[in-house]
Amino acid sequence: MAVELYNDGNHICLAFYDLVDEQGEHAVQCNQFLIIDNGHAALIDPGGNMTHTGLLMGMSRYCRPQNVDYIFASHADPDIIASVNKWMVTTHAKVFISKLWTRFVPHFTTGKDYSSRIIGIPDPGMRIPLGKSEIVAVPAHFMHSEGNFQFYDPIAKILFSGDLGVSLVDHEQAAKPVEDFDRHIPKMQAFHQRYMISNKILRYWANMARQLDIEMLVPQHGQRFVGKEMVRRFIDWIETLPCGIDLMTQDAYRIPL
Repeated sequence: MAVELYNDGNHICLAFYDLVDEQGEHAVQCNQFLIIDNGHAALIDPGGNMTHTGLLMGMSRYCRPQNVDYIFASHADPDIIASVNKWMVTTHAKVFISKLWTRFVPHFTTGKDYSSRIIGIPDPGMRIPLGKSEIVAVPAHFMHSEGNFQFYDPIAKILFSGDLGVSLVDHEQAAKPVEDFDRHIPKMQAFHQRYMISNKILRYWANMARQLDIEMLVPQHGQRFVGKEMVRRFIDWIETLPCGIDLMTQDAYRIPL
């Protein structure tokens, strides 16, 4: 079921929180997103094969597959883009992904050369027209992928943040916004300490993020942060978090007995 994050009649942002089949611990909860502006649509991180049919059906109320101009992929993990072959067949969309990953995307496709529809995003990011608006590909390298982007919608003022801001919850809880930031930290902390590469990178990101007008920060797993105060709390928290190589010692690099 689609959750409307924003809808002014011409510009719509939708989130899908429940499309991963109920397979317990065997499948990670993940979110998919659709932005529509004046009849033109873009999918963000459409997911793996288990999400394709549900996403196709869920978006049908809002747009047809023929209206999907773009697929935006934050990085190249299977839960982000493994269904790309099906989307290549059912739409005419172009895939935007870090230039580091363009030659990896064909490993998810079969039977046809789609290279002309795979667009590499340069490291500094770019602005991509969508309908009468645009989506901004914002650098998020090494959080957690070495070629990584977030996608900012300047009309809805939503930052689709990929693996930054992730919380480990089930799909029912994921559909609800964060209400108590302090109680939410234990659902995020271990993930970020392992998947983010270093505090240095997080500080750089925080400096950049404060320059955006963000009303909502929406990660690809778990709950979203709604309102400027909740977004500020997240930025302040992540800016000071030791993680990744900050926490590694020689004990992590020993030959197994």
